[in-house]
Amino acid sequence: MSDVSGVVPAPLVVQPSSQAPFVITRSTVVVVDAADDLMPLAVLTADLLGRVSGRAVEIRYADLDTPGVVRMRLVDDLPPGPETYRVVVGGGRVRLEARTTEGLVHAVVTLRQLLRERPDGGIEVDAVRIEDAPRYAWRGLSVDVARHFVSVPDLKVVIGLMGHYKLNVLHLHLTDDQAWRLDMPSRPELVRRSSAHSVGGDPGGYYSAADWDDILAYARARAIRVVPEIDVPGHVNAALHAYGELTPDGQPAPEYLGIDVGFSRLHDDLPATHAFLADVFGDLADMTPGRYLHIGGDEVLTMGADEYARLVRSAAAAVTAHGKRVVAWQEVAAVPDLPVGTVVQYWDTRADPEPFVAAARAGARILLSPGSRVYLDMKYEPGFPLGLEWAGHVDLRDAYDWEPATLVDGLPPDAVVGVEAAVWTETLRTLDDLTTMLLPRLAAVAEVAWSAPGRRDFDDFTERLRGHGAHWERMGIAWHRSSQGRWDG
Repeated sequence: MSDVSGVVPAPLVVQPSSQAPFVITRSTVVVVDAADDLMPLAVLTADLLGRVSGRAVEIRYADLDTPGVVRMRLVDDLPPGPETYRVVVGGGRVRLEARTTEGLVHAVVTLRQLLRERPDGGIEVDAVRIEDAPRYAWRGLSVDVARHFVSVPDLKVVIGLMGHYKLNVLHLHLTDDQAWRLDMPSRPELVRRSSAHSVGGDPGGYYSAADWDDILAYARARAIRVVPEIDVPGHVNAALHAYGELTPDGQPAPEYLGIDVGFSRLHDDLPATHAFLADVFGDLADMTPGRYLHIGGDEVLTMGADEYARLVRSAAAAVTAHGKRVVAWQEVAAVPDLPVGTVVQYWDTRADPEPFVAAARAGARILLSPGSRVYLDMKYEPGFPLGLEWAGHVDLRDAYDWEPATLVDGLPPDAVVGVEAAVWTETLRTLDDLTTMLLPRLAAVAEVAWSAPGRRDFDDFTERLRGHGAHWERMGIAWHRSSQGRWDG
């Protein structure tokens, strides 16, 4: 159980102190060492403290040991791990310490959640010592921007929410039957012909190369890496609409703006198919830093197993040719000879678990995204105005009360690389729609991914989450007041 009100996910070690709280005043300063190259993070921290308190907060390069200092530094006396961090509040000072900048970002987030308003309107932090580290290295959110486009400013709001709950992977579902959302240098017709619309004929859009760089930089500053997905060999109608050479008769497919799945496919016997896979995954690798690219692989309902396996291996080869690792939806678990280290994303809990266990034995890692728990486009309850219901209803407790290590029968716990929520946008047209489905459930999934089982308790979680709704409202963010939560106001 946590002893720190408001901190989500629950920290690993919490030691409250009887010392006086730290109060943000006009003399509060953020201090960093120039050698640590922490100035970008210090700017974010000073801006955060300034916005919360209504007072400008300066940044200094100095080893000050006076009251009013928020000291940020990299240290090596913490337990191993790239995201381990420490927050110490007391004696009129705050120490934010970590082994890496990623860990230091988490320390800043924890400090933000510890801030509370005093009766006189000031801002303070209770004295405490926190040492913390995540349970899983992959703590993600998949966002479908193909069914309905999510603009760069709106996506930045989502990234900010992810960072606030220490999620560290943004998986972007960039292509589907309805649209292609990223401009590829080698295939310009993809966005020229297949990006203008969304489901139902709603307005579309796409990310230019400059937009993509902006998204990557914004996420990186918040310790979030981007894993882009080009979905093949199914969910490809947008590609077929742009390039007729990918169809057997050489004619472009009609535009499709419905929500059915499983009808579109690539063809292994067309030479254009393999050139296409090499081009788009080559572009994606060149445009995206990091280790992982997602090749999709789900819901290919009109293709034999042998052809499916050949096309999955072709897409995987296009990824590994650029030194990247493959991520794919759970259907690829049945494909022999996947590259070692492939991340298989488990989503349909109705499926036979044996292929995932066998894939793990062969060297795959399993990423858990069970639809009945973490598909955040599922309706909260019957009759909810947004979302779908194919995986049932997912309310706050459903997203929280499950254990990743025992979800898949027979799967070794050490094969689980992490947990990733998903939000599909067939019914979500606006940022308010999107955040209403994310909040408060995203916080629940974040705690499942971060906090060890002994630190997790639903009643304790809802108590710590109590004031977060008021924070979302101050930020102008729409959310759902789940009856399973406990909310201030």
